[in-house]
Amino acid sequence: MKLKTVEVSGATYAVVAEGKPVFVDESGKEIPFDAPGTVATISRLNGEAKGHREAKEAAEAKLKVFDGLDPAKAREALDKVGSIDAKKLIDAGEVDKVKAEAIKAVEEQYKPIVAERDALKAELYSEKIGGAFARSAFAKDKLAIPADFVQARFGSQFKLEAGKVVAYDANGNQIYSKSRPGELADFDEALEFLVNAYPQRDHILKGTGAQGSGARPSNGGAAGTKTMTRAEFDAMSPADRSARMRDGFTLTE
Repeated sequence: MKLKTVEVSGATYAVVAEGKPVFVDESGKEIPFDAPGTVATISRLNGEAKGHREAKEAAEAKLKVFDGLDPAKAREALDKVGSIDAKKLIDAGEVDKVKAEAIKAVEEQYKPIVAERDALKAELYSEKIGGAFARSAFAKDKLAIPADFVQARFGSQFKLEAGKVVAYDANGNQIYSKSRPGELADFDEALEFLVNAYPQRDHILKGTGAQGSGARPSNGGAAGTKTMTRAEFDAMSPADRSARMRDGFTLTE
């Protein structure tokens, strides 16, 4: 990125917005650079790196106690001891049966709890991810399709981690902020990144592609535009919706 400057009376000055110097990235987008925040982030990351290093050294010190120990033989010995103890209680032929029944009993006991946990996780995911799409200012101001259609295409690239929405690019890498180096991109910045990388972005951005009354029919209008009505979209399965999104379809009322 390059620093944005202006010339006044023969002198060159940096452009400042909200107390931050403004840089221009490769696409021409202006990004205020938060220097204090960056310094704080670097300091935090250095501290985390030190903590990881110290934890690694402590773990290596503990492992030295087991130098020369063959893990396979140790496991074999433990298994033999366990088998001997079991034979003292029941016949060898009943060991597997008793173990299976014990496991089944535990599973049955905790099955409702697990189901409730999974339901709560799904509900939380729907609120966090779906709500983020519904509230997105970028989707509302820049995209020509409804939030649920945007989610159908890009929702799989957002995950809920430690209660926060985290975005991943097509290569499975976390998306970081350009204006806040070292920090993860917030939802709208990540969504903008994903839309810009989407091959069919001209069909979903406002003011681009073939939009409006000339965009019908769904079999392909002028210049090969593909559109469909909301009623048609709502009648489809989630898989078919995603497929239409990947094919570059746009939604009309």
